[in-house]
Amino acid sequence: MENIQTCLNCENKFDDSFEFCPYCGQKTSEDLTIGVLFYNTISNYFSFDARFFKSFIPLMFKPGYLAKKFLQGKRLLFLHPAQMYLFVSVVFFFVLSFNTRELVEKADEINQDIIDVTENNQSSVTRQLDSATVDSILKPIRDNKENLGLEEQNIVLADSILKAESSNQSVADINMGFNKQRIDSLIAAGADESLIYEEMGMSNDASYLERRFFARMLSLIEGKGAGSIVQAFFDSIPISMFLLLPLFALILKVFYFNKGKYAHHLVFSFYLFSFVFMVFTLLFALNRFVYDLPSAIDWLIAFSIYFYFLIALIRFYQQNWFLSLIKSGLISFIFLLFVLPSAAGVLIAYSFLFT
Repeated sequence: MENIQTCLNCENKFDDSFEFCPYCGQKTSEDLTIGVLFYNTISNYFSFDARFFKSFIPLMFKPGYLAKKFLQGKRLLFLHPAQMYLFVSVVFFFVLSFNTRELVEKADEINQDIIDVTENNQSSVTRQLDSATVDSILKPIRDNKENLGLEEQNIVLADSILKAESSNQSVADINMGFNKQRIDSLIAAGADESLIYEEMGMSNDASYLERRFFARMLSLIEGKGAGSIVQAFFDSIPISMFLLLPLFALILKVFYFNKGKYAHHLVFSFYLFSFVFMVFTLLFALNRFVYDLPSAIDWLIAFSIYFYFLIALIRFYQQNWFLSLIKSGLISFIFLLFVLPSAAGVLIAYSFLFT
């Protein structure tokens, strides 16, 4: 009589001689240890197993190979394109985070330096206009007041007007149209933010976006907003890449409209972006933890991505060098000069307004 056991996962019955459940694939006997726990976690979420190592060399040194094999049906031998992209992007942003922290701190320092310089320049310019410039302007008028038919009270009035206007002008020029001294006074007095925003120029019926704009401007005036903007920008990059990748695949579909379905171009894009992330991960890690390469070498490595892209197009879409060279140039031009800057602009606006 056969010995029957029940799968703990799917609860189906099978012969106890099986090492894996024939219905769901779970291992029949596996003690839960620390090693098993972390291996399963990494394997399930990142597929960090033998397939990754089998895929790494082709990804780096055989442009277009993985995408072509995937479409040929070899979908278990190598790492799935979406899984490859997810794993590599997570590693990339982890490495990038070491540089991000320094950039955030530097942005806050620059923000505070600008505020300090602005306040020093404002006070010095105001004093100069109040004393030297205004007196020099009024001196010839005061010396010839009888010839001009002026009285002393007229000159005193002119002196007051010039000093007031010069002071207001210096503040406006330096602080983008509002009086920083008044803003600082309101902040020191604990005034409501809405009152401060109105002093800065916000309209009475301001929309949500307008209020967010003035809130961000106020944080910059206080010298503590630049770092959060930089941090929000980098935090938004992973989300934007998930939008840029389908757009890149759509561009490929336009240029290779008779070379398969949109999903085929998406597979190619997943592996291509994985390669790009892997190159910059290795480059950032090398510069950060091993040896700081000369800038010329960094740019040379970055520029080599284009040649990888060109070779990948030739091998994947099976077109000649000349036609592929033209298409690769146009695709790169459209993506780098239109799509990527537009995405960066949206990211900057989002980081400025919604953080």
